[in-house]
Amino acid sequence: MTRFVDGNRITLLQNGTDYFPALEAAIEQAVREIYLETYIFEDDSTGRQIAAALKRAARRGVTTHLLLDGYGAKDLPLEVIDGMRSAGVQVLIYRPVLAKFRRSSYRRLHRKIALADNRIAFVGGINIIDDMDTPGQTPPRYDYAVGVEGPLVQAVHETARKLWGLVAWSQLKRRRRRQHRDPLSLPFADGVRAAFVIRDNINHRRDIEDAYLDAIDQARSEVIIANAYFLPGRRFRQALIAAAKRGVKVTLLLQGRVEYLLLHYATRALYGIFLDSGIEIFEYHRSFLHAKVAVIDRHWATVGSSNIDPFSLLLSREANVIVDDGGFAAELRASLEQSMAEGSRVVTYDHWRRQPLYLRLFSWLCYGSLRLLMGVAGYGRQH
Repeated sequence: MTRFVDGNRITLLQNGTDYFPALEAAIEQAVREIYLETYIFEDDSTGRQIAAALKRAARRGVTTHLLLDGYGAKDLPLEVIDGMRSAGVQVLIYRPVLAKFRRSSYRRLHRKIALADNRIAFVGGINIIDDMDTPGQTPPRYDYAVGVEGPLVQAVHETARKLWGLVAWSQLKRRRRRQHRDPLSLPFADGVRAAFVIRDNINHRRDIEDAYLDAIDQARSEVIIANAYFLPGRRFRQALIAAAKRGVKVTLLLQGRVEYLLLHYATRALYGIFLDSGIEIFEYHRSFLHAKVAVIDRHWATVGSSNIDPFSLLLSREANVIVDDGGFAAELRASLEQSMAEGSRVVTYDHWRRQPLYLRLFSWLCYGSLRLLMGVAGYGRQH
């Protein structure tokens, strides 16, 4: 069950133009401790800017932790990592890629979390990568994160601290330990009700999916989901269809550009089922969609790293913030509505039915191939 905490201040951040200045400012203001977890850390202008901020923090005595995914950040040059370590930044790699075909190799650190002094945290879908440097693409990537202040920061801190300790122990790394006893963040009088929800392979296997399903099952008027990589399992599909059948307006904003061919066309194999149930589908074409957000009944909203696909819901470590507040939900909803109106194309049932037969067959071939891959990996029955 989702545990909500009152008294938080949640700030919506759209794209890197909002996120990176806020992240860098938090790093610069930190005086005791920093945690940063990311799937991708690119050696581009943004990556170098954040790396420099981390090094400055470490040099002024801030205990600075950087946890990188072993696959997503595999192309980060070793000299960049060594440069940060030389400055005092503690860098660990989550599951270095050793064997491509081991089942555990697909369990990645996909969440994006940052935390400074138990004072402010960031959670979302934005990697450490320049949104405007997109060769062959139209910039910027369309994504979201949230800044979190208030009592909920403690939950983010505890999660980051535990994983850091687990990875350090598993790699037999002895790190200098400083006992930071930061005061707990007091609730804001005008703060909102929010929850921090994670997915891992131990005690929180379905927490994010269950939070979505609970909210969809209770929806009475509207469900809007924007998700870059969308291949829901049977339970999720049935929940959306059931909501539409009871009169809830269900809208999906999905990736319109082909980024990963197999997943893109596998997703399109499900369009007919959704459209036949009265679900609206928009495809985002202005740039690459990378968002993982939702708004339900104009008061429940979530922003995070979790896609609605097997990779996120069955394999990876993910993190989302859920906000129960009409004001925050209205802000996110307005942003999504603008993106649907100005950067998207609606997929009509007639258009879907008129597409060439070979495209429909190819979509189902892609869908079947992904299901087969999940079965080979041992997760077929769970999706």
